[in-house]
Formats: sequence, C-alpha cells, structure tokens
Amino acid sequence: MRQAKYRHHLPQSKDKIYLTDGGLETTLLFLEGFDLPHFAAFDLLRDTNGKQAIESYLLKYVGIAKDNGTGIILDTPTWRASQDWGDLLGYSREALDMINRESVEMLHGIRDAHETETTACVINGAIGPRGDGYNPELLMSAKDAADYHRAQVTSFAEAGADMVTAVTMNYVDEAIGIARIGADIGIPTVISFTVETDGKLPTGETLEEAVRSTDSASGNSPAYYMINCAHPTHFEDILKTGGSWRSRIGGLRANASALSHAELDEAEELDDGNPSEFAAQHVDLAQYLPNLAVIGGCCGSDHRHIAAVHQHFH
Repeated sequence: MRQAKYRHHLPQSKDKIYLTDGGLETTLLFLEGFDLPHFAAFDLLRDTNGKQAIESYLLKYVGIAKDNGTGIILDTPTWRASQDWGDLLGYSREALDMINRESVEMLHGIRDAHETETTACVINGAIGPRGDGYNPELLMSAKDAADYHRAQVTSFAEAGADMVTAVTMNYVDEAIGIARIGADIGIPTVISFTVETDGKLPTGETLEEAVRSTDSASGNSPAYYMINCAHPTHFEDILKTGGSWRSRIGGLRANASALSHAELDEAEELDDGNPSEFAAQHVDLAQYLPNLAVIGGCCGSDHRHIAAVHQHFH
C-alpha cells in the first residue's frame, strides 16, 4: 500500500501558488471526443485508451508546473465515483472502491515519474456531490452526507492520497458531512462551493454563510475552502464586499464560460471563453483573497487557461 507524502504538511500556501488541472470532463467530452455517460470520467479507467487519455491530459498540466517551477495538485478523475452514480453505471460497491484506489495509484505513478524539488505533486482525491452539481434536489442531513461519502474518502485515505477535495458543493449540509468524515478518518479535506450568477449557492446561502456554517459545524476542520464551477464574474462582487471569512478561501477553479449553470447544462458546444481574459480576472480576484494558494480551472477551461493564469502569478 502506498504511503501519503504530504498528508501531514500540505505544501500549498499563499507564498507559492500551486496549479491544478482545468475542466477534465469538458475536455474529454468536447475536445477529445469521449462519450461520458453521466459525466463520469472515472469510467474511462476501465480500458487502456481511456486511462492513457486521462494520464496525457494530466501530464499537460504537470508540464506547465515543471516549466514554471511551481507545484501541482493532481486530482483523481472521480467526481462521479460515489455509489449513486456508480449504480447508474453498473458499479458494485467493491468495483467503486477498486476504481477509487486505482485512480490514486495512477497519480502515484505520475508523481514517481515527474516530481522534482521545485514541482511537488500533491495527490488529491476528488469527490463530487451525491446529486446534480447544478441542481440540489436531493438534500441530505450532515449525518447522511457523512454516511454516504465515507466509503470514497476511506478508499482515498487507504490508497495513500494526501488530501481530498469535495468540489461543486451546492449546499452546506453535504459539505459539513464530508468535512467531518475527513477529520474522523484523518485526511485533510478541502471544501469547494459552487455559486450561481448572483454569487450565492444554488440553495440561496451566501459564500460567507456557507464557509462560516461549515467551519462552525465541523470544528474548522477543512484545510481551506475553494470556489469552483462558476465564472469569475459570478462571484467577484461577493469577494469585494469584504469580510474575514475570505481568508478561508485558499483556491479558485473557475469556469471559462460566463454562462449560467442552466445554460451550461443545455450547451451542446464548448464555450472556452478567453484564456488571457480569464487570467486577468484571477489577478483581480487575488487581491481580495489573502490566502489564495491554488489556482486551476473547471468547465470549459484547459491547459491554455491554466498556463495563462500562471504567467500572471509567477
């Protein structure tokens, strides 16, 4: 069994920006031509071509990090690899456990081959919402959320992941449940909320309310928070309003597209925005985030966007 390398001392900090990848699923679907039932990238790990495509995708970002002497957060392709989604794709509990562990092992292989003194590679287990990332129709209690997500967090922890990140969290109780599980199992947890065009969670909470509520209900256990799957213009005004809560935001993974979640759900073509404009917007956002440590992308973004962002922060 692999040992986690950075679990007890995550290296990303405001003093050295770490990169992540961009929009894995939108890249595979729109640019690489893969079929992704239920937007589930992990299903591609079942065959050699799919696994090679994911590895090649990640290596583009590793290359950007190495070229610029910065670190990178390597994400497992497991946003959909929890049981409800696994059921839709025909995965048993045992098969899901295996795929989550194999995804961590794949990242260990990339780290073994590419990590350098200046490019630390942090292995992150990616967790998605139990329900639709854009439309929180299924609302669990924090306890039910912890029960639901425990299996995936356990798989990541036992396989040697350094940390886990719950992305596209669209209501507070699910975030609380995951934060509690991470603390219980003993693996650093990051919570990444998504917002609508008004800067609020789909269930109506403000980002400040979401961060403060999650911290309060989990003993401040998240290592930090992130914002993902929203365009910078959707949450810029919220950050400008001020507040000490902003010091808890350690990462941004924005959409390249300024479309709303509803519009993105219906989109049949990729809206990849403008990489240089995307980068400039991050420079503006950074002045409101004193502890910003991680920058990557989400829907519609690819290696061009991340390379452009890094040029501004290097």
